[in-house]
Amino acid sequence: MNPETQQSESPYRVRIETETGQSTTVPIAVLTPNQLEVFLQSEFKRLAQEAGVKGARIHVERAIAADYEQVLREVTACLSSAKARAA
Repeated sequence: MNPETQQSESPYRVRIETETGQSTTVPIAVLTPNQLEVFLQSEFKRLAQEAGVKGARIHVERAIAADYEQVLREVTACLSSAKARAA
């Protein structure tokens, strides 16, 4: 077994807040601590950069599980909407 499959998995949800005052809470799929770290350090930053949003903050809590791809779509929609409001 590789080390990642040996780590316990937990469901999370994230609350995203933008500089424009918009916020949304989305569920995240069940993740290991390493997967959550990757999401916070690379995926979220990438999605914010692609949307052209600066200053977005993210708060993480344990929660009910959801589809990871859906999470990425919802985060993208939130960040894109924030940029449109700022323009």
